[in-house]
Amino acid sequence: MKFNWRRSLAVLIKEFIQMRRDRLTFAMMIGIPIIQLILFGFAINMDPKHLPTAVYVQERSPLALRILDALRASGYFNIQKEIVDGETVEDELVSGRYAFIIRIPEGLTRNIIRGENVSLAIEVDATDPAATANALGQLSGITNHVMEEYFKGPLTSLRPKAPALQWIIHRHFNPEGVTQYNIVPGLLGVILTMTMVLITSIAVTREIERGTMENLLVLPPRPSEVMLGKIIPYVLIGIIQTMIILFAATRLFHIPFTGDGILFAAGVGIFILANLSIGFLFSTLAKTQMQAMQMTFFFFLPSILLSGFMFPFQGMPEWAQFIGQLLPLTHFLPIVRGVMLKNATLDALLQDFLFLLVMTIAVGLLAITRYRKTLD
Repeated sequence: MKFNWRRSLAVLIKEFIQMRRDRLTFAMMIGIPIIQLILFGFAINMDPKHLPTAVYVQERSPLALRILDALRASGYFNIQKEIVDGETVEDELVSGRYAFIIRIPEGLTRNIIRGENVSLAIEVDATDPAATANALGQLSGITNHVMEEYFKGPLTSLRPKAPALQWIIHRHFNPEGVTQYNIVPGLLGVILTMTMVLITSIAVTREIERGTMENLLVLPPRPSEVMLGKIIPYVLIGIIQTMIILFAATRLFHIPFTGDGILFAAGVGIFILANLSIGFLFSTLAKTQMQAMQMTFFFFLPSILLSGFMFPFQGMPEWAQFIGQLLPLTHFLPIVRGVMLKNATLDALLQDFLFLLVMTIAVGLLAITRYRKTLD
């Protein structure tokens, strides 16, 4: 049979008609590249600035205040709080609210004028080495510039001949700067997000495509009972995945587990339920398994890019951080990293736990409502 352009044209027209009918797929084909362009072009920043910083000032001399002003002006350090009690320094780092805590020692100016070397201490949350590396690299240049500007004019004779200010960096929770300490615990959240949302999102659509939805329609279980029955097996799968990843993290990558196991299990459990609720909601919105998979990818892409897993969260613009705060993975990462690496308590992680809990309840109720409408 010879090639016929009319037959090929007929198939071509048919495909365009199919694309017009399947609006969700067409929107995904257009929307995903646009989202990737926006996220990679505007939201991703490998040189994070305005990192949250607290200071513990023991001397309020003009030189000490000049150093603090220079740190602010550099754009890397956003000084948000002054710590009064030095014993709470590590607690502030454990909470995750601050990336740096800077100590200005007493006798700073006096010791410099005497020709003595003075050490400035900076405490660093080193769980994500990439987020703080550039800021730490600016410290010496900032203080050297301050010394040159301060000791000039009438004070030129008092200027030290050699750099008198030295920075002592204390890296907490990951002193060696091992990237696996940050990546592997985060992988737990990424894997659970992908698998839990995906396998649940096809739960209802699979029934429709296989023609077994009619059986559920005539059975007595209510929508909430159907949802619970479909979710529980996947909860067990999530628990198995967590155990495998946790075993590999501690045995294969030698990542320390310093926190409370019960708190860790509670965080993982709520996170699994949150993602399963989202997946179940997707299954009520999609008409086919392909659409459910497309929704999953549409949700997974910003989750992995805007949560702080791949790129420093503090380096993103405010609008990207706002979107990231709406994603479960953004709140799970501080929990899993905080418990494993920082021995964080519930008080330090309470906001993240509450967000995941509220999201699980809200999305679950919406999914049940949507499922009831689907049955109708």
